[in-house]
Amino acid sequence: MIVVVCLNPALDVTHRVDAVDWGGVNRPRAVHARPGGKGLNVARTLHALGVDVLVLGLAGGVTGAGVEAALRELGVPAAFTPVAGETRRGCAAVVLSGSLPPGLPAGTYATLIQAAGVPAVLDTHGEALRRGAAAGAAIVKPNLAELAALAGGPLATRGGPGLAAVAAGELSGAQAVVVTLGPDGLLAATADGCWRARPPATVAGNATGAGDAVAAALAHGLVLGRPWHERLRHAAALGAATAAAPVAGEFRHQDYLGALRAVAVEEVR
Repeated sequence: MIVVVCLNPALDVTHRVDAVDWGGVNRPRAVHARPGGKGLNVARTLHALGVDVLVLGLAGGVTGAGVEAALRELGVPAAFTPVAGETRRGCAAVVLSGSLPPGLPAGTYATLIQAAGVPAVLDTHGEALRRGAAAGAAIVKPNLAELAALAGGPLATRGGPGLAAVAAGELSGAQAVVVTLGPDGLLAATADGCWRARPPATVAGNATGAGDAVAAALAHGLVLGRPWHERLRHAAALGAATAAAPVAGEFRHQDYLGALRAVAVEEVR
């Protein structure tokens, strides 16, 4: 089982229009509402891959009730109420994903990582990301802009040894750092070496949730014990397949399998 902790869930609403008139009225021909936010996108992706997953987190009000109802409809197990007593045991990994809601300290994820007792995959930003890495996360997954914000300046968009060194330096304490580079792919800096994954040709679609699909694939690869080059291959392919889907946070299995054959992975020295 993989536990996904989503402290700040949302409802993602996708409006499909034939064209956008920025100065006029736009009438969508289709509207899709799905449970969203980084953590829920990760959980939905893992569930679609056939992984035993459980969502834990905070939810409230009408929107929170809608999120819980939508997850039940999709068949994704979730428990948004606090539990008394000892923390749940038995999972192989935990995914901590998304921004922290107002009022929670920046060290919240770090505390959860130290208490988890299993490898943690962390996908957040800012000081919460830095502290979570220092707490010993198994994998942290910033995008290029989030890494640049920690480094205090712009970074090269193409992955290489220099970028890997920045990633390892800014997020020291993490066992591995995987930087998402948008259409340029992924870069992983690990204790075993550095790898770059180049996705297939840029796809048209909806990139919302593509990074969350990458986090899901990394957690899945961690649990399965895949070698790093295979983790990146699956992560890049799943991200590309999610970007190709019209609705945020979803993917078609045929797109995933097709992208998996087209992804190129190389070791960076």
